[in-house]
Amino acid sequence: MFFFIGVGGIGMSGLARYFRRRGAEVAGYDRTPSELTNQLQSEGIDVQFNEDPRMIPEEFRNAVPAEVMVVRTPAVPVSSPLLKYWEERGARILKRADVLGMVTQDKRTVAVAGTHGKTTVSTMIAHLLTVGKVRCNAFLGGIAANYGTNVLLNDDAVVNVVEADEYDRSFLKLCPSESVITAMDPDHLDIYGTPEAMFDAYTQFAVLCEGPLLVHERIAAHFKERRQVMTYALGSAQPPKAVNLRVVNGAYEFDLHTEGIVLNDLRLGMPGRHNVENAIAASTIALRMGVPPDLLRLGLASFRGVARRFETRIHGPRIVFIDDYAHHPKELDACIASVREMYPGKRVTGIFQPHLFSRTRDLARDFGKSLSALDDLLLLDIYPAREEPIAGITSQWLLEQVPMEAKRCTTKEDLLDVLGQRDLQVVVTLGAGDIDRLVPSIERLLNERYRP
Repeated sequence: MFFFIGVGGIGMSGLARYFRRRGAEVAGYDRTPSELTNQLQSEGIDVQFNEDPRMIPEEFRNAVPAEVMVVRTPAVPVSSPLLKYWEERGARILKRADVLGMVTQDKRTVAVAGTHGKTTVSTMIAHLLTVGKVRCNAFLGGIAANYGTNVLLNDDAVVNVVEADEYDRSFLKLCPSESVITAMDPDHLDIYGTPEAMFDAYTQFAVLCEGPLLVHERIAAHFKERRQVMTYALGSAQPPKAVNLRVVNGAYEFDLHTEGIVLNDLRLGMPGRHNVENAIAASTIALRMGVPPDLLRLGLASFRGVARRFETRIHGPRIVFIDDYAHHPKELDACIASVREMYPGKRVTGIFQPHLFSRTRDLARDFGKSLSALDDLLLLDIYPAREEPIAGITSQWLLEQVPMEAKRCTTKEDLLDVLGQRDLQVVVTLGAGDIDRLVPSIERLLNERYRP
């Protein structure tokens, strides 16, 4: 029996689905209902939204504590009534990272780490393996658009694909056979304290990886002491690399050079220049694992991406609406640059919800520079997630750091009215909090207003 505290989280829900698929009784708690918790309930997982231990399913309360494994996220406070209940009962309590390490230790495992890009790369690898008939399990940090889920399970899997999360040093619980590291821009400084401490955690992760390490070219210097390191990048001097990049009929095409293989005229089904770099890494791993080149070509063209990763919600002659998970300055840079490249000359309106008071404080100057690349900025209140407010750190304070004229703060409640007063061409929602819950209403507004 498994009880998940924070079962609605993207990583936690994947493990809950895994154990349910294997026939276990699974239940859990989350703060609020969501589309993901609705899906879990439809799959036979009991989800409660009240921290009262009396709401725990009777069969769990009556079970022998040794028969219940409790899985928690690092964000669950020690004061949680549910956590205290299970501690007092004497149940075994593990963090999500520990459990993920346990379920992946018996197979060849590819782990994808990085402060950004890891969800897309791990999902792309899983899709390429699936199309390439290499049986895999995949534990993903987002909803794969091709499959409508964050976990792919195959009873005959020969390889695991996992997203390796650096938050709380969770990825140090994994022992992958080979790894990809996409980026190491300073983040989670509330956990690490300094960028150097975060870099050190990544080098420790690299040591845990038994086999080859594939890292982005710009971070290669951090791993110069390690053997079996290969770098990748767009336009790199050596493979793996992508060259001859161009936009053809609204999609990127490129030539891939990797480990003795050249594949010309590949077409990527997912927009975004940064996703071509993600495709270099994913393709290199997929080819190593035996995906035939012709099926790799098919897999790249059919890859529809990940929910909230440069997800085009509306693509019309008068309006474009893109939803993206970007919540770090470097992610904002990549997203906005790709929008500019795909829609040159169009006015870009960004709706940004900052995520975490500490991240907003620590990276304010970079946020200001990144957001100024928009033509029009609508800034929502900071999403606190696991944090308490920090004095003086507000969206209004952040707005003052953005060197542009067309900018304002707004509330979620007023957002639709504010949008209705603007002349819009390209709208981008940005953030990792609960901004995704506004996306359907924004989409309805834009469709009604700009319907051909």
